[in-house]
Amino acid sequence: MRFPDFLLFPFAMLYGGITAFRNHLFDAGLKRSQQFEVPTIVAGNLAVGGTGKTPFVEFLIKHLTPKLNLAVLSRGYGRKTRGFILADGSVGPLEIGDEPFQIYAKFKDKVRVAVGEERILAIPMILAAEDGVQGILLDDAYQHRYLKADLYVLLTTYGQPFYEDFLLPMGRLREGRKNANRADAVVVTKCPDSISPEEKKVITGSIKRYTRAEVPVYFAGLRYGKPYPLAAGEMRHHKNLILLTGIVDYRPMLNELNKNHKVLEVISFPDHHRYSENDMLKIRNVCDKYKESRPALVTTEKDASKLRDKKLLKILQHLPIFALPVEVVMEKNDEQDLLHRVHEVIKSKNFVVEN
Repeated sequence: MRFPDFLLFPFAMLYGGITAFRNHLFDAGLKRSQQFEVPTIVAGNLAVGGTGKTPFVEFLIKHLTPKLNLAVLSRGYGRKTRGFILADGSVGPLEIGDEPFQIYAKFKDKVRVAVGEERILAIPMILAAEDGVQGILLDDAYQHRYLKADLYVLLTTYGQPFYEDFLLPMGRLREGRKNANRADAVVVTKCPDSISPEEKKVITGSIKRYTRAEVPVYFAGLRYGKPYPLAAGEMRHHKNLILLTGIVDYRPMLNELNKNHKVLEVISFPDHHRYSENDMLKIRNVCDKYKESRPALVTTEKDASKLRDKKLLKILQHLPIFALPVEVVMEKNDEQDLLHRVHEVIKSKNFVVEN
């Protein structure tokens, strides 16, 4: 335990006591959870951010939408609005939040995307607005106990698994480790390609100390796609790069870019950062510092959605800016088994999946 942890320990204990008491009220039936006829699948975590929920939700969308009419519901963290909003062409990150807007921008022809703090109120509103919804994917609703979902998928990272983490403010956990027992499946995200069967066995054993015995543990990595321009241009013309991020951990992205390019500098902002014109000037100054090397500016898809603001892009005009897409990849057996479990949930509620 680090020295500052001694100072934070009492606060972590207090926070843990509050969350444990709240969970006890739901477990004992003193607070009521509501279940819906439409199948609901939750992708969540015990920690605050950085577990790859958005790429995982996109993974489910890609694999399920060919057979299912799905909707995605999120709280819309970081938005400047409140209440229920069904995404359409008039909304942006300010109205619905970074991740929901990213999902809407990429999959608006495949799924309906909505945000709402009160999920048990938002779900009926989705069903009223959209006919034929066969399932709802809920992003980051693991702690939303007022909803009783049909399938809980708990995400935890390879680099910082929940069983090695601590409660806020000592660590990053929003509730105690034992609450992994609510999960119906666990996915270890951001795994390196080099992970061995022996290491998977050790990690699985550590996770199963907190889950129910029958709960499966899957392993997933990240695969980066081809960077695409926010304006005109091609990445192959730029050997040198400047990385711009507003995410929890940019290191995997940095490692990927350094494989074929040279990252001259990283400009890092906090997760869900709302970019200002002053930020754009700072970014512009960094790029100007390396103008002899003719670098391109590379960012995440989430950050790219915010940089599309005309006022911000005007400051960065004439700079080559690219977004680096990322997707979840799983071994075939893990992928098939996980998707099969989702399909079984749909079937069990008479929402039949076609073969």
